[in-house]
Amino acid sequence: MKSIVVYSSQTGNTKKLAEAVYSALRGEKSIYPVGEAPAPSGFDLVCVGFWLMAGKPDPKSQDYLRKVKTQKLFLFATHGASATSPHAQNAMEEARGLAPESDMIGTFNCSGEVNPKVLEKAGSKPEPPVWLDDAPNAVGHPDQADLKNVIRRLEESL
Repeated sequence: MKSIVVYSSQTGNTKKLAEAVYSALRGEKSIYPVGEAPAPSGFDLVCVGFWLMAGKPDPKSQDYLRKVKTQKLFLFATHGASATSPHAQNAMEEARGLAPESDMIGTFNCSGEVNPKVLEKAGSKPEPPVWLDDAPNAVGHPDQADLKNVIRRLEESL
């Protein structure tokens, strides 16, 4: 099986998950930041990792996901919210909806430590984002347990 891992990462959180996913794949495989990734059409399995912006995948990841057609697709994400929060769950649904023709095999999401400048800016908004209360719990994530869990989830999905 020919696989590609594509990720978008501003703080290194999603890149950590991408490297874990890549390490677990067998066969012909490649890994790229989303801005350098080839079209997904030549791959059997496409794994896309992203961070959240306004409750959706970041814009570059949205663009890439729209190109995924009939391939198997595994999604993974990091964010400041709790992994079980409505914010995170809704964002994963948004991501799924960007590649409706794909063969969605699985998803994984976990907290990721938020850049202090982003926290400061978010906290100063008249209406703070819903994830802000969860952000202190994201410090230190993704951690080793998160990396093991994304690999486990991928292996269960294959």
